[in-house]
Amino acid sequence: MTTTAASPTTYTTTVKSPIGRLTLAWRDGALTGLHMEEQRHATSGDPGWVRDDDRFDDVTEQLRAYFAGERSAFDVPIRFVGTPFQVEVWSALCDIPFGETISYAELARRVGRPGAFRAVGGANGRNPVAIIVPCHRVVAADGTLGGYGGGLDRKRWLLDLEGASGRWTAGA
Repeated sequence: MTTTAASPTTYTTTVKSPIGRLTLAWRDGALTGLHMEEQRHATSGDPGWVRDDDRFDDVTEQLRAYFAGERSAFDVPIRFVGTPFQVEVWSALCDIPFGETISYAELARRVGRPGAFRAVGGANGRNPVAIIVPCHRVVAADGTLGGYGGGLDRKRWLLDLEGASGRWTAGA
């Protein structure tokens, strides 16, 4: 007889926010996903996911405070699920201060791959924990918004909330 270890349970909830409904995922004691409605590259969930709204009380309170302009940093355990390169990029995103923006080229430089700004942009766009891991703070080198998996209107809204409006141009 062969036995296999049970795969860890992923818990989920959906919360309302000023930028639409957010789906949160939690596994092994850490947040593994924060996705917006109609977000590119979002995990759509799995039939094995278990709804558990109470598990997310701390995360949802921190998000509420952030959206109310009362919080500028998050204290949430995060577990990245991706390639080593993606995890390196996502980790570097966490070092971009609230209210500041950097270019994709600068982010590539920070991860030690100055010529790989397109690959860095691709990893940035696949960030599984949006908002808390601030991929919205990365803009194009020419000062325009560049892209955003959650849509440019949401990116503008988040940057405005953080007071970073003057750090990108309205051309995108």
